[in-house]
Amino acid sequence: MSRPRYPQPPASEITPEPVYRARRQLMGLGLASPLLALAGCAGAEDAAPSAAPAATDSADGFRTSETLTTWQDATTYNNFYEFGTGKADPARNAHTLRPAPWTVVVSGEAGTTGTFALEDLLRPHAVQERIYRLRCVEGWSMVLPWQGIPLAEVIRRFNPNSRARYVAFTTLAEPDQMPGIRYPALDWPYREGLRMDEAMNPLTLLATGLYGKDLPNQNGAPLRLVVPWKYGFKSIKSIVRIHFTEQMPVTSWNQSQPNEYGFYSNVNPDVDHPRWSQASERRIAGDGNRVFANRIATLPFNGYGEQVASLYQGMDLRKWF
Repeated sequence: MSRPRYPQPPASEITPEPVYRARRQLMGLGLASPLLALAGCAGAEDAAPSAAPAATDSADGFRTSETLTTWQDATTYNNFYEFGTGKADPARNAHTLRPAPWTVVVSGEAGTTGTFALEDLLRPHAVQERIYRLRCVEGWSMVLPWQGIPLAEVIRRFNPNSRARYVAFTTLAEPDQMPGIRYPALDWPYREGLRMDEAMNPLTLLATGLYGKDLPNQNGAPLRLVVPWKYGFKSIKSIVRIHFTEQMPVTSWNQSQPNEYGFYSNVNPDVDHPRWSQASERRIAGDGNRVFANRIATLPFNGYGEQVASLYQGMDLRKWF
């Protein structure tokens, strides 16, 4: 049996996997696999969305009572263009990724910089479990139990200076490990960034695990960001560089299609994507299939407004989308 690559939370703090799986009962509809492509199609005709689940969230936002997405769906329905643009491509192709050993370069406006082994980057922080909603810009969402370390705890170790207004992240870009980067779907490597106060918010997580296990390759092994109030593409995967900068960093989707993907990318049901509405979403949880997943109304800031709305006070969130 392989051993975890980083410290794990105590067993008492991890919900047992059978409990995860028991939360969803497969309906056994036997739908043909080609139909699964319809699940991310936000423009399809559909029944009116229902109200969002009446979830019981913890006051800090770290946990929710909403039904979890299954391990099977969470690990086989992914966006990770470095392994292909289809939702099933990452699970099929990501076996070529080598997540250990792994190093992360820390650079820029900080007192401590350098190249760090993953274990040293995360030491001595305790891994925590967070159950977060994650909403994809294409119109589907999941509820997942992540394990990781608050990004703020890691940032403080590097003593960013007063010029560090943003934190930029870069994904690995190795053609021998990531077949998708042989094609110009984006300008590789994949890049993302946060304003410093967003990065320091307690909700922002450097994730190292999922369902009490190491992150699967297709989910961003061995280190990814999880920013639950923003669309999923902000939660950059397989991070190899953290850079502190005074200037707003270039981010991949904003660079590629700036009229569709803003730098902030906060979940906002009142600001539509140019090609589809963002007012509702397909929640991939609770009904056992992706094609007809429960469609619900989207909440501002993905339901985390109480924890993050103050970060954007006075901003025009239609302009700064």
